[in-house]
Amino acid sequence: MITTLIILLLAAFFFVSGKVRSDLVAICALLALLLSQILTPAEGLAGFSNTTVIMMVGLFIVGGGIFQTGLAKMIGSKVMVLAGKSELRLFLLVMIVTSAIGMFVSNTGTVALMLPIVVSMAAAAGTSSRRLLMPLAFASSMGGMMTLIGTPPNLVVSDELARNGFEALGFFSFLPVGIITLLVGILVLLPLTKICFAKKDKSKDDSKSGKSLKELVKEYGIAENLFRVQIVGEDSKAVGKTLADLNIYREYEINVLELRRSAGHNRFVRTVNQKLASPDLIIKEGDVLYLSGEMADVQKLVADYKLRLLDNHTDEIEGSSANPEMDFFDIGVAEILFMPSSTMTNRTIFDIGFRSKFNVNVLGIRRGKSYILQDLGQERVHEGDILLVQGAWSDIARLKKESDNWVVLGEPLQEASKVTLDHKAPIAALIMIAMIVTMVMDSIPVAPVTAVLVAAVLMVATGCVRSMEAAYKTINWQTIVLFAAMMPMSTALEKTGVSAMLTDGLVNGLGVASPLLLLAIVYSATSVMTIFISNTVTAMLMAPIALKCAVGIGVSPIPYMFAVSVAASMCFASPFSTPPNALVMNAGQYTFKDYLKVGLPLQVIMGVVMVLVLPLLFPFN
Repeated sequence: MITTLIILLLAAFFFVSGKVRSDLVAICALLALLLSQILTPAEGLAGFSNTTVIMMVGLFIVGGGIFQTGLAKMIGSKVMVLAGKSELRLFLLVMIVTSAIGMFVSNTGTVALMLPIVVSMAAAAGTSSRRLLMPLAFASSMGGMMTLIGTPPNLVVSDELARNGFEALGFFSFLPVGIITLLVGILVLLPLTKICFAKKDKSKDDSKSGKSLKELVKEYGIAENLFRVQIVGEDSKAVGKTLADLNIYREYEINVLELRRSAGHNRFVRTVNQKLASPDLIIKEGDVLYLSGEMADVQKLVADYKLRLLDNHTDEIEGSSANPEMDFFDIGVAEILFMPSSTMTNRTIFDIGFRSKFNVNVLGIRRGKSYILQDLGQERVHEGDILLVQGAWSDIARLKKESDNWVVLGEPLQEASKVTLDHKAPIAALIMIAMIVTMVMDSIPVAPVTAVLVAAVLMVATGCVRSMEAAYKTINWQTIVLFAAMMPMSTALEKTGVSAMLTDGLVNGLGVASPLLLLAIVYSATSVMTIFISNTVTAMLMAPIALKCAVGIGVSPIPYMFAVSVAASMCFASPFSTPPNALVMNAGQYTFKDYLKVGLPLQVIMGVVMVLVLPLLFPFN
């Protein structure tokens, strides 16, 4: 018993500290249980063959098909258009649409999908996206409470009930609870977001994805050190050379932003072509380079290559503006937000290969409230960083396909609101609907896990997911390993008597006549734990304890299991408790204090409502 408790406490410590990956902590805890012979190899590895774990793998692939066909974005953006310019309608639609998508797609994927749409719609309505991004994250978790597959804790409690001889929960068993959580969320968040974010309205400068592109460039400070140099005369050393030959960045620490070239003379039509500063771009006489750097470095470059430094009163090319500012005719800029699950974190900008893979340049990095503009190639990307990239809009659109690593924020409003409907979207919709019907209809003799696996295979076979390699990439293996490795912990707690000890303590301490008080304790303990530990791990630890407590006092375990699932999923007081909370933190420029001001009251109110409502929906007897 003591060894099991030590392993559990050490695992909890490392989960809370966040210094070690959660899946590695889970694997080490499992190995410790095996090496100490508390569990047999069969018991320790049982989680990797568990039907719930296999179902989660299939659901990741199905969700990937829904994303890759554009089905989810099509539904989300089409419905969001109904908001118009009304802030109230926009808030309600954000909550309702996000929760509806979250019923069938992971909450992290839901937020990644809706984030650029919400930012653009907020800009169109003239409201601050700060008032919408936190509700967006919370609504994704509320939507997950509406179906069996919406969030891992739901699967955990259903599996625990089935494992102990009770009837497993149905696909829509959670729907009444999910609807109540959404209603509570709307009623609480609507006034709270207005009160807490009224004075700190950053609609002018937060997440510039729906704002003027020139404002976005100005925000990063690029416009403050913007210079134009022109290649004059054939005797210039730069004529005929590529930008790679000049090696301007390494030699002078200057960023070449773009090249402008005359396309002929026409007094009525602008005849300037913009070209992205690619290494193989050959410089010709008359070209104008847009540079970002220090004045002294630019002057040295001009002297070395016999260039002409243009002032604010000189037209670079006849028919163009004399002001040295970035225009967006042929190329543009965008912001991309690195997701918490990104595999690119801690890699340098050069290693990621934005130029070689996507044909875009990185102009700056926003980390918190600071901006990094120098030596970007060797800068390592951190979780939550926002990068300002430059390129053709077609190339920037390609970045959106890397949904596992980042979210594109910085498209102009008209680009972000466009929906690309792939011809496979109807097929993905049919597969998803067939999967849901099969799981809901008891008359169809197909197990839920079988229905999910068939749907996953069909997504690949029909081309909704491009290949098996693409299917594997849609799976969040960290979540799968964490889930499978922590499942045997409940077996160890039972074998060594820890669960019985905790259960007896709760039952004897509260008395058999207090099922409501016991429910409140179970909910509160789960709610506090999930602030520090992932909701999946919390549910796996608390579910067997809650079930035994209910059995110990002779009441139905259903309300207690729902309490564990809801409390584990409805964690709003910390930006690090769930991936969606962390994902919107930088995009909305929230602080930890913002989550306490908005999320903590919501979490407390949600707990009070659930403790009172759950016994009404699922009686103790």
